[in-house]
Amino acid sequence: MLALPALLWLRWPVAAPRWRRVRLVVVGATLLLFLLDSAVRTFLQSSYRALPDSALVLAAVVNTTPREAVEFAASQAASLAGIGVLLVALIAGVLGLLSICNRHESALRRPERWGMALLVLLCVASLAVKPWRHHHPLVYWPAWAASASALKQSWSDQQQQRDALLSNARAAGARFTGTGPSTVVLVLTDSVNRDNMSLYGYARPTTPQLVALRRDEGDRMLTLRHAWSVEPGTVASLSGLFSFGTRDADDPVDRTHHVLALARAAGYRVWWMSNHDDTAIEQQHARLADSLEMINREPGRSGASLDGELLDCLEEALTDPAPRKLVVVHLLGAHPHYRLRAPAEAPGIAVAADSVDAEMVEEGRPAWLRASRRAYDRAIGYHDTVVAESLRLTRRYAPQGGDAAWMFLSDHGQEVGHDISHAGHSPGTPAGYRIPALLWRHGAPFDAQAAGRPFRADWAGWTLAELMALEWRGVRRDRNVLDPRYVWEAPRLAAPVTRFDQ
Repeated sequence: MLALPALLWLRWPVAAPRWRRVRLVVVGATLLLFLLDSAVRTFLQSSYRALPDSALVLAAVVNTTPREAVEFAASQAASLAGIGVLLVALIAGVLGLLSICNRHESALRRPERWGMALLVLLCVASLAVKPWRHHHPLVYWPAWAASASALKQSWSDQQQQRDALLSNARAAGARFTGTGPSTVVLVLTDSVNRDNMSLYGYARPTTPQLVALRRDEGDRMLTLRHAWSVEPGTVASLSGLFSFGTRDADDPVDRTHHVLALARAAGYRVWWMSNHDDTAIEQQHARLADSLEMINREPGRSGASLDGELLDCLEEALTDPAPRKLVVVHLLGAHPHYRLRAPAEAPGIAVAADSVDAEMVEEGRPAWLRASRRAYDRAIGYHDTVVAESLRLTRRYAPQGGDAAWMFLSDHGQEVGHDISHAGHSPGTPAGYRIPALLWRHGAPFDAQAAGRPFRADWAGWTLAELMALEWRGVRRDRNVLDPRYVWEAPRLAAPVTRFDQ
């Protein structure tokens, strides 16, 4: 209906050849605009089940450099090529049809005039209805660009918000309730699906070191079996995690709290070390730390900076004499491109068919997707060595006469042929939200019942606060998975998840 006015103009008699040429250009450009709009929407819907103005897409576009855009296009070449061929065919057909219609000059008969009048009324009605008019490409994409620009501007420098968060923490009376020194390490990773970890029962031996640590540590190490992210993208997920699930990616601060601000107000020295190159995360979270180290100087999916390079930074922080330390280690994990997330010498997954490969064949997954799964599993295998070593370092440098704790989780999951034939972020399938979550602490054992409780990443801050022995006005015990008073509330996801205890 929104494109119909251009088609109706083709039927309106125009005698002068010059004006017919003008009409052909205007109508052709209008219809091409609609076709391009449809191609973009089709790609986003088929690959990510997302609209262009969704938070996922806006955050990704704003947070993407031109180089990353080229690399992304290369990684999605198969999908883009299919849509591109269809688009070229449609454009050729439309231009041919326009050329024919533009020569039609017969006068409108009376019934046709009535029909034309009715269609014009329908066009006016479609443009008058705001939800419809909003989707006209000439209205939609300028508004989309303005939204993206506003989001980028809000990320450019959030010093005022950071100051407000620190002020909020002090006003809430944040304090440390322990009796000795305290060291807490939070390891955040990216795009790791627990279904691909042998620690969680996966058939391929992707996490042998974590399996060994769990066996050695016994009840000092807790594997949360039913952990979920509530967001399919990094920016939104971390915003929820650090704000205890109360703040979206670009909401004003108001009276909300941030885990790092509370820790600093309670006397913790905070480190943030990252293998990401990400403006949004740096501004919203990392710059709240006392010490900041961003080791990745090569942004983009083709960046080959390895997570293991952060281990020296972690050891340096752990040996610092500060009595209370919170160290946040932000890994690239298994973020696409999978093949770049492990060094060349790291062992791979056997090319020969195994039970995982056979299962994917039975489900009809194509060969390229089975290869992506092997590359992903190889990345998980290297990731296992880094995560396990971060726990060993935390254990080694536990303060004398004090407490030490370690927490590990992923920001979101990853679809690698689990639910659909797709490799990458997936807001429309459960695989996009299934994450690992592990806890360790020196001293008091964990309650084994906590392992079976559903866990959501945006409530992780409440559990982290217990590990740090933090108190402030407004603490929610019922959202701390370690507390006997824990009360589960199922999040609303874009994916069809009916049970969160599986």
